[in-house]
Amino acid sequence: MVFVLIRSALYSVQGIAMETKDGRISQAMIKYIAGLPAESVVDIGGVVTVPDQPVDSATQKMVEIHISSLHCMVKARLALPFQMEDACRPESGLETDVGEYNEEDGAPEGEDGVIRVGQKMRLDYRWLDLRTPANQAIFRIESMVGCLFRECLMKKGFVEIHTPKLIGGASEGGSDVFTLDYFGQPACLAMSPQLHKQMTAACSGFERVFESGPVFRAENSNTRRHLCEFTGLDLEMVIQEHYDEVLDVMSDMFIYIFDGINERCKEELERVREQHPFEDLKYLRPTLKLTFAEGCALLREAGIEQGDYEDLSTTNEKKLGNIVKKKYGTDFYFMDKYPLAVRPFYTMPDPNNPKLSNSYDFFIRGQEIVSGAQRIHDPDLLEERATAHGIPLDDIKAYVDSFRHGAQPHGGGGIGLERVVMLFLGLPNIRKTAWFPRTPKRIAP
Repeated sequence: MVFVLIRSALYSVQGIAMETKDGRISQAMIKYIAGLPAESVVDIGGVVTVPDQPVDSATQKMVEIHISSLHCMVKARLALPFQMEDACRPESGLETDVGEYNEEDGAPEGEDGVIRVGQKMRLDYRWLDLRTPANQAIFRIESMVGCLFRECLMKKGFVEIHTPKLIGGASEGGSDVFTLDYFGQPACLAMSPQLHKQMTAACSGFERVFESGPVFRAENSNTRRHLCEFTGLDLEMVIQEHYDEVLDVMSDMFIYIFDGINERCKEELERVREQHPFEDLKYLRPTLKLTFAEGCALLREAGIEQGDYEDLSTTNEKKLGNIVKKKYGTDFYFMDKYPLAVRPFYTMPDPNNPKLSNSYDFFIRGQEIVSGAQRIHDPDLLEERATAHGIPLDDIKAYVDSFRHGAQPHGGGGIGLERVVMLFLGLPNIRKTAWFPRTPKRIAP
Protein backbone atom coordinates (compact mmCIF):
# COMPACT_ATOMS: atom_id res chain seq x y z
CA MET A 1 0.00 0.00 0.00
CA VAL A 2 1.17 3.54 -0.73
CA PHE A 3 -0.32 6.93 0.12
CA VAL A 4 0.07 9.92 -2.22
CA LEU A 5 -0.97 13.54 -1.91
CA ILE A 6 -2.57 14.81 -5.12
CA ARG A 7 -2.80 18.57 -5.60
CA SER A 8 -4.55 20.73 -8.18
CA ALA A 9 -4.63 24.52 -7.79
CA LEU A 10 -6.39 25.34 -4.49
CA TYR A 11 -7.19 21.78 -3.50
CA SER A 12 -5.45 18.59 -2.46
CA VAL A 13 -6.72 15.08 -1.75
CA GLN A 14 -5.15 11.90 -0.43
CA GLY A 15 -4.83 8.94 -2.77
CA ILE A 16 -4.31 5.30 -1.78
CA ALA A 17 -2.93 2.57 -4.03
CA MET A 18 -3.33 -1.05 -2.86
CA GLU A 19 -2.45 -4.29 -4.59
CA THR A 20 -5.53 -5.82 -6.22
CA LYS A 21 -6.33 -9.45 -6.88
CA ASP A 22 -7.10 -8.80 -10.56
CA GLY A 23 -3.60 -7.42 -11.05
CA ARG A 24 -4.66 -3.91 -12.11
CA ILE A 25 -2.55 -2.55 -9.25
CA SER A 26 0.42 -4.84 -8.80
CA GLN A 27 3.18 -4.76 -6.23
CA ALA A 28 5.46 -3.43 -8.97
CA MET A 29 2.96 -0.64 -9.65
CA ILE A 30 2.90 0.31 -5.98
CA LYS A 31 6.70 0.41 -5.95
CA TYR A 32 6.65 2.59 -9.08
CA ILE A 33 4.18 5.03 -7.52
CA ALA A 34 6.18 5.21 -4.30
CA GLY A 35 9.31 6.05 -6.31
CA LEU A 36 7.84 8.99 -8.21
CA PRO A 37 9.58 12.27 -7.29
CA ALA A 38 7.53 14.88 -5.46
CA GLU A 39 5.84 17.46 -7.74
CA SER A 40 5.59 15.07 -10.68
CA VAL A 41 2.56 15.58 -12.95
CA VAL A 42 0.24 12.56 -12.94
CA ASP A 43 -3.06 11.45 -14.46
CA ILE A 44 -5.03 9.42 -11.92
CA GLY A 45 -8.17 7.30 -12.13
CA GLY A 46 -9.96 5.88 -9.13
CA VAL A 47 -12.96 5.77 -6.84
CA VAL A 48 -13.77 8.56 -4.40
CA THR A 49 -14.47 7.14 -0.93
CA VAL A 50 -14.99 8.37 2.61
CA PRO A 51 -11.92 7.80 4.83
CA ASP A 52 -12.15 6.24 8.27
CA GLN A 53 -10.99 9.53 9.77
CA PRO A 54 -10.39 13.07 8.40
CA VAL A 55 -7.24 13.47 6.32
CA ASP A 56 -5.23 16.23 8.01
CA SER A 57 -2.64 16.53 5.25
CA ALA A 58 -5.13 17.45 2.49
CA THR A 59 -7.57 20.30 1.97
CA GLN A 60 -10.30 17.74 1.12
CA LYS A 61 -10.39 16.06 4.51
CA MET A 62 -13.57 13.99 4.20
CA VAL A 63 -12.78 12.14 0.96
CA GLU A 64 -9.92 10.14 -0.50
CA ILE A 65 -9.26 8.42 -3.83
CA HIS A 66 -8.69 4.68 -4.10
CA ILE A 67 -6.40 4.66 -7.13
CA SER A 68 -7.17 2.25 -9.98
CA SER A 69 -4.76 3.75 -12.53
CA LEU A 70 -1.89 6.22 -12.50
CA HIS A 71 0.13 7.57 -15.42
CA CYS A 72 3.10 9.87 -14.89
CA MET A 73 2.82 12.63 -17.49
CA VAL A 74 5.92 14.57 -16.42
CA LYS A 75 8.46 13.37 -13.88
CA ALA A 76 10.08 16.05 -11.72
CA ARG A 77 13.77 15.44 -12.25
CA LEU A 78 15.55 17.90 -10.00
CA ALA A 79 15.80 17.68 -6.25
CA LEU A 80 13.42 20.22 -4.73
CA PRO A 81 15.02 23.23 -2.99
CA PHE A 82 12.34 22.89 -0.30
CA GLN A 83 9.48 20.55 0.51
CA MET A 84 5.97 21.74 -0.28
CA GLU A 85 4.85 20.49 3.12
CA ASP A 86 7.27 22.96 4.73
CA ALA A 87 6.19 25.76 2.39
CA CYS A 88 2.54 25.28 3.43
CA ARG A 89 3.06 25.55 7.20
CA PRO A 90 1.17 28.31 9.07
CA GLU A 91 3.21 31.50 9.36
CA SER A 92 1.25 33.53 11.90
CA GLY A 93 3.56 35.80 13.88
CA LEU A 94 6.75 34.81 12.02
CA GLU A 95 7.07 38.26 10.44
CA THR A 96 5.83 41.68 11.52
CA ASP A 97 4.95 44.60 9.29
CA VAL A 98 7.31 47.04 11.00
CA GLY A 99 10.98 47.90 10.54
CA GLU A 100 13.26 47.69 7.52
CA TYR A 101 12.95 44.51 5.52
CA ASN A 102 15.93 42.20 5.10
CA GLU A 103 15.79 39.69 2.24
CA GLU A 104 17.27 37.13 4.61
CA ASP A 105 14.33 37.43 7.04
CA GLY A 106 12.55 34.18 7.80
CA ALA A 107 14.78 31.50 9.29
CA PRO A 108 14.32 27.99 7.84
CA GLU A 109 13.72 26.66 11.35
CA GLY A 110 11.47 28.42 13.83
CA GLU A 111 11.74 28.51 17.62
CA ASP A 112 9.40 25.53 17.75
CA GLY A 113 11.92 23.44 15.80
CA VAL A 114 9.59 23.11 12.80
CA ILE A 115 11.14 23.58 9.36
CA ARG A 116 9.67 26.50 7.42
CA VAL A 117 10.64 28.15 4.17
CA GLY A 118 12.09 31.66 4.41
CA GLN A 119 10.88 34.49 2.18
CA LYS A 120 14.15 34.70 0.23
CA MET A 121 14.05 30.99 -0.61
CA ARG A 122 10.43 31.31 -1.67
CA LEU A 123 11.22 34.17 -4.03
CA ASP A 124 14.35 32.49 -5.43
CA TYR A 125 12.12 29.57 -6.47
CA ARG A 126 8.91 31.51 -6.96
CA TRP A 127 7.51 29.06 -9.53
CA LEU A 128 7.45 26.40 -6.79
CA ASP A 129 6.25 28.73 -4.05
CA LEU A 130 3.26 29.74 -6.16
CA ARG A 131 2.02 26.13 -6.05
CA THR A 132 1.01 26.32 -2.39
CA PRO A 133 -2.76 26.51 -1.80
CA ALA A 134 -2.34 29.84 0.04
CA ASN A 135 -0.53 31.44 -2.89
CA GLN A 136 -2.99 29.97 -5.37
CA ALA A 137 -5.70 31.68 -3.32
CA ILE A 138 -3.89 35.00 -2.85
CA PHE A 139 -3.41 35.54 -6.56
CA ARG A 140 -6.92 34.43 -7.45
CA ILE A 141 -8.17 37.03 -4.96
CA GLU A 142 -5.84 39.59 -6.53
CA SER A 143 -7.23 38.75 -9.95
CA MET A 144 -10.73 39.24 -8.57
CA VAL A 145 -9.80 42.68 -7.19
CA GLY A 146 -8.75 43.78 -10.68
CA CYS A 147 -11.97 42.38 -12.11
CA LEU A 148 -14.13 44.12 -9.48
CA PHE A 149 -12.27 47.42 -9.98
CA ARG A 150 -13.01 47.31 -13.71
CA GLU A 151 -16.57 46.02 -13.21
CA CYS A 152 -17.54 48.73 -10.73
CA LEU A 153 -16.14 51.64 -12.72
CA MET A 154 -17.61 50.50 -16.03
CA LYS A 155 -21.02 50.40 -14.33
CA LYS A 156 -20.39 54.04 -13.37
CA GLY A 157 -19.67 55.06 -16.96
CA PHE A 158 -15.87 54.95 -16.92
CA VAL A 159 -13.82 54.12 -20.02
CA GLU A 160 -10.71 51.94 -19.77
CA ILE A 161 -7.57 53.56 -21.18
CA HIS A 162 -4.05 52.34 -21.92
CA THR A 163 -1.36 54.96 -21.45
CA PRO A 164 2.32 54.80 -22.47
CA LYS A 165 4.90 53.62 -19.97
CA LEU A 166 7.77 55.16 -21.94
CA ILE A 167 7.82 58.84 -21.03
CA GLY A 168 9.99 61.73 -22.22
CA GLY A 169 12.73 62.26 -19.66
CA ALA A 170 11.70 65.82 -18.88
CA SER A 171 8.04 64.93 -18.29
CA GLU A 172 8.41 63.31 -14.90
CA GLY A 173 12.14 63.77 -14.15
CA GLY A 174 13.66 63.49 -10.71
CA SER A 175 15.44 60.77 -8.82
CA ASP A 176 12.43 58.47 -8.43
CA VAL A 177 12.26 57.34 -12.07
CA PHE A 178 14.15 54.71 -14.04
CA THR A 179 15.91 56.47 -16.92
CA LEU A 180 16.81 55.01 -20.30
CA ASP A 181 17.96 55.99 -23.76
CA TYR A 182 15.14 56.32 -26.31
CA PHE A 183 16.86 56.45 -29.71
CA GLY A 184 19.25 59.11 -28.49
CA GLN A 185 16.68 60.98 -26.39
CA PRO A 186 16.40 60.82 -22.59
CA ALA A 187 13.35 58.89 -21.41
CA CYS A 188 12.07 57.13 -18.32
CA LEU A 189 9.61 54.49 -17.20
CA ALA A 190 6.34 56.06 -16.06
CA MET A 191 5.95 56.37 -12.31
CA SER A 192 2.22 57.00 -12.85
CA PRO A 193 -0.23 57.59 -15.70
CA GLN A 194 -0.94 61.02 -14.19
CA LEU A 195 -0.49 63.23 -17.26
CA HIS A 196 -2.27 60.96 -19.71
CA LYS A 197 -5.25 60.12 -17.53
CA GLN A 198 -5.77 63.85 -16.94
CA MET A 199 -5.47 64.49 -20.68
CA THR A 200 -8.07 61.86 -21.53
CA ALA A 201 -10.56 62.69 -18.76
CA ALA A 202 -10.38 66.49 -18.59
CA CYS A 203 -8.97 67.56 -21.97
CA SER A 204 -10.25 64.97 -24.46
CA GLY A 205 -13.90 64.64 -23.53
CA PHE A 206 -13.89 61.10 -22.09
CA GLU A 207 -14.75 62.54 -18.64
CA ARG A 208 -14.38 59.28 -16.68
CA VAL A 209 -11.37 57.01 -17.27
CA PHE A 210 -9.49 54.25 -15.50
CA GLU A 211 -6.43 52.12 -16.10
CA SER A 212 -4.83 49.00 -14.69
CA GLY A 213 -1.16 48.84 -15.57
CA PRO A 214 2.47 48.72 -14.40
CA VAL A 215 3.96 51.55 -12.37
CA PHE A 216 7.69 52.02 -11.83
CA ARG A 217 9.36 53.70 -8.83
CA ALA A 218 13.14 54.01 -8.56
CA GLU A 219 12.94 54.36 -4.78
CA ASN A 220 15.55 52.57 -2.70
CA SER A 221 12.90 51.63 -0.14
CA ASN A 222 13.66 48.32 1.53
CA THR A 223 10.40 48.02 3.41
CA ARG A 224 7.59 45.49 3.64
CA ARG A 225 5.15 47.70 1.73
CA HIS A 226 7.14 49.11 -1.21
CA LEU A 227 7.94 47.70 -4.65
CA CYS A 228 9.94 49.16 -7.54
CA GLU A 229 7.32 47.84 -9.96
CA PHE A 230 3.68 47.29 -9.08
CA THR A 231 0.24 47.26 -10.65
CA GLY A 232 -1.49 50.62 -10.45
CA LEU A 233 -5.26 50.93 -10.45
CA ASP A 234 -5.82 54.53 -11.52
CA LEU A 235 -8.92 56.57 -12.14
CA GLU A 236 -9.65 60.14 -13.15
CA MET A 237 -13.00 61.87 -13.55
CA VAL A 238 -14.55 65.20 -14.40
CA ILE A 239 -16.12 67.02 -11.45
CA GLN A 240 -19.61 68.36 -12.11
CA GLU A 241 -20.30 70.31 -8.92
CA HIS A 242 -17.97 69.40 -6.04
CA TYR A 243 -14.82 67.37 -5.60
CA ASP A 244 -16.63 65.16 -3.07
CA GLU A 245 -17.92 63.36 -6.17
CA VAL A 246 -14.46 61.79 -6.49
CA LEU A 247 -14.54 60.67 -2.85
CA ASP A 248 -17.98 59.12 -3.32
CA VAL A 249 -16.87 57.14 -6.38
CA MET A 250 -13.68 55.98 -4.65
CA SER A 251 -15.58 54.94 -1.52
CA ASP A 252 -18.30 53.10 -3.48
CA MET A 253 -15.64 51.31 -5.50
CA PHE A 254 -13.79 49.99 -2.45
CA ILE A 255 -17.00 48.79 -0.80
CA TYR A 256 -17.86 47.03 -4.08
CA ILE A 257 -14.43 45.37 -4.09
CA PHE A 258 -14.56 44.31 -0.43
CA ASP A 259 -18.09 42.92 -0.77
CA GLY A 260 -17.09 41.15 -3.97
CA ILE A 261 -14.10 39.43 -2.37
CA ASN A 262 -16.18 38.26 0.57
CA GLU A 263 -18.99 36.99 -1.66
CA ARG A 264 -17.02 35.48 -4.56
CA CYS A 265 -13.81 34.27 -2.92
CA LYS A 266 -14.98 32.27 0.11
CA GLU A 267 -12.89 29.19 -0.72
CA GLU A 268 -9.82 31.30 -1.49
CA LEU A 269 -10.13 33.20 1.79
CA GLU A 270 -10.18 29.91 3.71
CA ARG A 271 -7.05 28.68 1.91
CA VAL A 272 -5.23 31.90 2.85
CA ARG A 273 -6.43 31.67 6.45
CA GLU A 274 -5.02 28.17 6.84
CA GLN A 275 -1.48 29.47 6.33
CA HIS A 276 -1.85 33.16 7.18
CA PRO A 277 -4.56 33.61 9.86
CA PHE A 278 -6.10 37.09 9.73
CA GLU A 279 -9.01 39.10 11.11
CA ASP A 280 -11.79 39.95 8.68
CA LEU A 281 -11.59 43.52 7.41
CA LYS A 282 -14.08 45.76 9.20
CA TYR A 283 -15.64 48.53 7.11
CA LEU A 284 -18.65 50.84 7.47
CA ARG A 285 -21.41 52.02 5.15
CA PRO A 286 -20.96 54.85 4.37
CA THR A 287 -17.18 54.88 4.72
CA LEU A 288 -15.87 56.79 7.72
CA LYS A 289 -14.67 60.26 6.69
CA LEU A 290 -12.32 62.37 8.80
CA THR A 291 -10.67 65.66 8.02
CA PHE A 292 -6.89 65.75 8.32
CA ALA A 293 -7.30 68.09 11.30
CA GLU A 294 -9.64 65.61 13.01
CA GLY A 295 -7.10 62.83 12.49
CA CYS A 296 -4.35 64.97 14.00
CA ALA A 297 -6.59 65.78 16.97
CA LEU A 298 -7.21 62.06 17.60
CA LEU A 299 -3.45 61.47 17.69
CA ARG A 300 -2.87 64.33 20.12
CA GLU A 301 -5.68 63.09 22.37
CA ALA A 302 -3.74 59.82 22.58
CA GLY A 303 -0.59 61.69 23.60
CA ILE A 304 1.08 61.49 20.18
CA GLU A 305 2.78 64.57 18.72
CA GLN A 306 1.26 65.68 15.43
CA GLY A 307 0.87 69.18 13.99
CA ASP A 308 -2.12 70.20 11.89
CA TYR A 309 0.13 71.22 8.99
CA GLU A 310 2.70 68.42 9.21
CA ASP A 311 2.44 65.32 7.03
CA LEU A 312 1.70 62.04 8.79
CA SER A 313 4.63 59.69 9.27
CA THR A 314 4.16 55.99 8.55
CA THR A 315 4.33 55.35 12.29
CA ASN A 316 1.61 57.90 13.04
CA GLU A 317 -0.56 56.53 10.23
CA LYS A 318 -0.48 53.11 11.89
CA LYS A 319 -1.15 54.59 15.32
CA LEU A 320 -4.09 56.53 13.92
CA GLY A 321 -5.41 53.35 12.33
CA ASN A 322 -5.44 51.66 15.74
CA ILE A 323 -7.18 54.66 17.31
CA VAL A 324 -9.84 54.75 14.57
CA LYS A 325 -10.43 50.99 14.87
CA LYS A 326 -10.98 51.30 18.62
CA LYS A 327 -13.16 54.43 18.41
CA TYR A 328 -15.20 53.72 15.28
CA GLY A 329 -14.89 49.96 14.76
CA THR A 330 -13.53 50.16 11.22
CA ASP A 331 -10.27 49.22 9.48
CA PHE A 332 -11.15 51.31 6.42
CA TYR A 333 -11.54 55.08 6.32
CA PHE A 334 -10.32 58.18 4.53
CA MET A 335 -9.04 61.61 5.49
CA ASP A 336 -9.78 64.78 3.55
CA LYS A 337 -8.33 68.32 3.41
CA TYR A 338 -4.60 67.65 3.71
CA PRO A 339 -2.26 70.64 4.14
CA LEU A 340 -1.43 72.11 0.74
CA ALA A 341 2.28 72.25 1.58
CA VAL A 342 2.60 68.45 1.83
CA ARG A 343 0.85 67.65 -1.45
CA PRO A 344 2.11 67.71 -5.09
CA PHE A 345 2.15 71.04 -6.95
CA TYR A 346 -0.81 70.08 -9.18
CA THR A 347 -3.16 69.70 -6.16
CA MET A 348 -6.09 72.12 -6.04
CA PRO A 349 -6.02 74.46 -3.01
CA ASP A 350 -9.07 74.51 -0.75
CA PRO A 351 -11.11 77.57 -1.85
CA ASN A 352 -12.09 78.22 1.79
CA ASN A 353 -8.63 77.86 3.37
CA PRO A 354 -5.46 78.51 1.33
CA LYS A 355 -3.38 76.41 3.75
CA LEU A 356 -5.42 73.29 2.93
CA SER A 357 -6.12 71.37 -0.26
CA ASN A 358 -8.85 69.37 -1.96
CA SER A 359 -6.93 66.15 -1.42
CA TYR A 360 -7.41 62.89 0.42
CA ASP A 361 -5.90 59.56 1.44
CA PHE A 362 -7.70 56.24 1.99
CA PHE A 363 -6.42 53.78 4.60
CA ILE A 364 -6.72 50.06 5.35
CA ARG A 365 -5.52 48.81 8.73
CA GLY A 366 -3.60 52.05 9.31
CA GLN A 367 -1.74 52.07 5.99
CA GLU A 368 -2.35 54.38 3.03
CA ILE A 369 -3.69 52.70 -0.10
CA VAL A 370 -4.81 55.70 -2.15
CA SER A 371 -3.52 59.23 -2.42
CA GLY A 372 -5.62 61.50 -4.58
CA ALA A 373 -6.99 64.97 -5.10
CA GLN A 374 -8.75 67.45 -7.28
CA ARG A 375 -6.19 68.57 -9.87
CA ILE A 376 -5.48 72.13 -10.93
CA HIS A 377 -6.98 72.60 -14.40
CA ASP A 378 -6.06 76.28 -14.84
CA PRO A 379 -2.63 76.55 -16.54
CA ASP A 380 -1.76 79.88 -14.91
CA LEU A 381 -2.45 78.56 -11.41
CA LEU A 382 -0.57 75.39 -12.29
CA GLU A 383 2.52 77.41 -13.22
CA GLU A 384 2.18 79.48 -10.06
CA ARG A 385 2.07 76.37 -7.87
CA ALA A 386 4.97 74.74 -9.73
CA THR A 387 7.09 77.85 -9.18
CA ALA A 388 6.20 77.80 -5.48
CA HIS A 389 7.48 74.21 -5.35
CA GLY A 390 10.71 75.16 -7.11
CA ILE A 391 9.90 73.16 -10.25
CA PRO A 392 11.37 74.59 -13.49
CA LEU A 393 8.51 75.42 -15.85
CA ASP A 394 10.42 74.04 -18.84
CA ASP A 395 10.35 70.60 -17.19
CA ILE A 396 6.54 70.53 -17.12
CA LYS A 397 5.76 72.47 -20.29
CA ALA A 398 4.00 69.55 -22.03
CA TYR A 399 1.92 68.92 -18.91
CA VAL A 400 0.83 72.56 -18.54
CA ASP A 401 0.19 73.00 -22.26
CA SER A 402 -2.36 70.18 -22.21
CA PHE A 403 -4.67 72.46 -20.19
CA ARG A 404 -4.42 75.51 -22.47
CA HIS A 405 -7.18 74.44 -24.88
CA GLY A 406 -9.97 74.05 -22.36
CA ALA A 407 -9.88 71.57 -19.49
CA GLN A 408 -12.74 70.59 -17.19
CA PRO A 409 -12.41 70.48 -13.39
CA HIS A 410 -11.35 66.96 -12.47
CA GLY A 411 -9.84 64.71 -9.83
CA GLY A 412 -8.78 61.16 -9.21
CA GLY A 413 -6.33 58.88 -7.48
CA GLY A 414 -3.98 55.96 -7.79
CA ILE A 415 -4.17 52.63 -5.97
CA GLY A 416 -1.51 49.96 -5.52
CA LEU A 417 -3.15 46.60 -6.27
CA GLU A 418 -0.60 44.52 -4.35
CA ARG A 419 -0.87 46.72 -1.26
CA VAL A 420 -4.68 46.54 -1.22
CA VAL A 421 -4.60 42.74 -1.32
CA MET A 422 -1.83 42.59 1.29
CA LEU A 423 -3.79 44.75 3.73
CA PHE A 424 -7.18 43.15 3.07
CA LEU A 425 -5.66 39.76 3.92
CA GLY A 426 -3.63 41.11 6.83
CA LEU A 427 -0.35 39.90 5.30
CA PRO A 428 2.90 41.35 6.71
CA ASN A 429 4.83 41.67 3.45
CA ILE A 430 3.90 43.01 0.01
CA ARG A 431 6.19 40.43 -1.58
CA LYS A 432 3.51 37.88 -0.77
CA THR A 433 1.07 39.64 -3.12
CA ALA A 434 3.47 40.36 -6.01
CA TRP A 435 3.80 37.58 -8.58
CA PHE A 436 7.53 38.16 -9.14
CA PRO A 437 8.52 41.07 -6.87
CA ARG A 438 10.84 43.79 -8.08
CA THR A 439 12.61 45.52 -5.20
CA PRO A 440 15.95 47.36 -4.82
CA LYS A 441 17.56 43.99 -4.03
CA ARG A 442 15.67 41.72 -6.42
CA ILE A 443 15.28 41.66 -10.19
CA ALA A 444 14.95 37.88 -10.74
CA PRO A 445 13.35 35.49 -11.42
